[in-house]
Amino acid sequence: METKRISLELKEDVAYVGFGYNCDKSMTTLDEETITELGNILDELHKNKSLKGVVFWSHKDRCFLAGADINLIASMKTESDGAYGAEAGQTLFNKIEDLKCPTVAAVHGVCLGGGLELSLACTNIIASDDKGTMMGLPEVKLGLIPGFGGTYRLPRKVGLPKSLDLILTGKMLKAKKAKRLGLVAGVYPKERLKRMALFHFKVDEKKGGLKESLEHMASDNFFAKKIIFQKARESVLKKTKGFYQAPLKILDVMEAGIMKGRSGYLSSESQAFGELCVSEQSKNLQHIFFMTEKAKKYSGVTGSNDLPKFKKGAALGAGTMGGGIAWLMASNGMAPIMKDLTTEALELGFKQSSSNFMGQVKRKKMTYDAFERQQRSIQGQLGFEGFQRVDLVIEAIVENMNIKKSVFSELEEHVRDDAVITSNTSSLSVQEMSTALSKPERFAGLHFFNPVHMMPLVEIITHDKVAPETVEALYNWCIKAKKTPVVVKDGPGFLVNRILMPFMNEAGFLLEEGVPMKDIEDACLNFGMPMGPCRLLDEVGIDVGEKVAKIIHDGLGDRVKSSPFSSKLVEKNFFGKKNGKGFYIYDKRGKVEGPNEEVMAMLPKTKKKMDETEIQLRIFLPMINEAATVLADGIVNSAADIDLGLIFGIGFPPFRGGLLKYADSEGLDRLIGAMEERAKSVDESRYTPCEYLLKLAADKKKFYDI
Repeated sequence: METKRISLELKEDVAYVGFGYNCDKSMTTLDEETITELGNILDELHKNKSLKGVVFWSHKDRCFLAGADINLIASMKTESDGAYGAEAGQTLFNKIEDLKCPTVAAVHGVCLGGGLELSLACTNIIASDDKGTMMGLPEVKLGLIPGFGGTYRLPRKVGLPKSLDLILTGKMLKAKKAKRLGLVAGVYPKERLKRMALFHFKVDEKKGGLKESLEHMASDNFFAKKIIFQKARESVLKKTKGFYQAPLKILDVMEAGIMKGRSGYLSSESQAFGELCVSEQSKNLQHIFFMTEKAKKYSGVTGSNDLPKFKKGAALGAGTMGGGIAWLMASNGMAPIMKDLTTEALELGFKQSSSNFMGQVKRKKMTYDAFERQQRSIQGQLGFEGFQRVDLVIEAIVENMNIKKSVFSELEEHVRDDAVITSNTSSLSVQEMSTALSKPERFAGLHFFNPVHMMPLVEIITHDKVAPETVEALYNWCIKAKKTPVVVKDGPGFLVNRILMPFMNEAGFLLEEGVPMKDIEDACLNFGMPMGPCRLLDEVGIDVGEKVAKIIHDGLGDRVKSSPFSSKLVEKNFFGKKNGKGFYIYDKRGKVEGPNEEVMAMLPKTKKKMDETEIQLRIFLPMINEAATVLADGIVNSAADIDLGLIFGIGFPPFRGGLLKYADSEGLDRLIGAMEERAKSVDESRYTPCEYLLKLAADKKKFYDI
């Protein structure tokens, strides 16, 4: 039969069904055309009575099947659309399961979502030992339930506890781990994969089926099931605080359906998929997925010259931040130099990089030999020896403009003309720094967030003389280093710190009004923030926050003025987590022991009871207003840049889709009204809506309309 997306070859009564045939995309997905074509192929295979077996494989070097096309899911407008789409996928995979001959999925590369659900419908799954082979059901991360039979078949393959862990977290497995879990029957070199599939046409008799496994026996026991689901539900609520619908819906479907037959179970699964796929929460998470995918490709201004290549790096300045940057460079094979003025600072930097690597070893993401090799690749020194071989320098010294400019002038004498120089500044003007360099076109800001190994965001800060090749090369390097870059223009606080400042400032004003700290923190946590503003300021460093606040206030005026309360704390040497005393008291390991009673004693004795919604409005309205001024000032190009920056930079709740996506959903007219009320009752300068926001509302537009 004629095929377009899928190849079909019959050889010695074995059918080989190959995905990604005649397809120019690197990742193969289950789009409408592929689903239709696969259905036709399966109908033909059902007619062939002489078939000895079917092998599913892929023509692509990096992808078996990356799941259902997200654009297809995003196009669904009603619950019935979603349920119908899930039923179509279930019917397709039932055809695989119902074939009279054995079937094997020979997985090489990415096998996610619908790709794994297809594999689960096969008699056996085998996988290549390639490091790029990854398997998982990540639907929960999009606010969805696996809808093509994944929640039905996975427990029957690996047992209930293991399947719950995989489905509720969306984690991905490499081939050897998948084999240990019982998901994969064999792991082979990719060159032998199709040939070895023929040896897996039989069911593994040693497994014997569901009731032979202790885990499966536990799953069949009523009381054991109750305990398993109860523990899973408790774990979900602890991790998500109840904000996310999908994991709870998954648990409901799996618990209610575990004793049902295939037809009844799949009906419940498709109905749940339909409900979730059109929910606001899932739409917001899909929105973030599309933003993140778009951010993986540079879309800014390009130049006509070759892009700089970054093979060797240097961290100029050690300590905690420099050590984190050196770790990132070492992780990407750049054998970095780490330079500082003292051996004490170098020791702190090595301690940080070692801690980052050891964390990977403990999580079994890295072998101890690799840890030793990569840690030793970092060369600590007090001078500029070897900087002539460096392609990329990231400066991470003290936040002092004069010192930075002096260091850059000196550095330029020790690096090649084509080496790119960057500053990890969090608040100082990149434009002004560039004046210290004779070749400013190869200079930019590269602002990492602390801790480097955990925070995914990097701000690439431009200035009026930077070469487009410099920006593009830095962007591509960030992507390669598994970071999410956002290009921003120079300005006070750049992007994230500028919008973050009202979050922390307003908390200070509320404290001075007598609103209890716990009420403020709880209101922000209940909104979905990972931590409250007081706890966050402790993490940043109260002294650092005060310094940045002054810089931003000087640049932007009274709308971002800060409460004087933080200055009072700095005077008493309450710096936060770094010295164990801030709004909270910390033990030697950095764990919170409780509120700092000395700080509590500095607050008004008369406590002010304020509604939680009012606290949230007081804190988030100025952030939305400032985000609008960021767009008006041209600091970034789009609302998506702002939302990506805040989600990955400060942990703005993803289920809300981002700050400006949230603002759009709430209604700009309503938010402007709330701002105007508080401009009269609280503070005019902090709450008066900016002209850009007013014009959007007047034109009946949203942030995502522009």
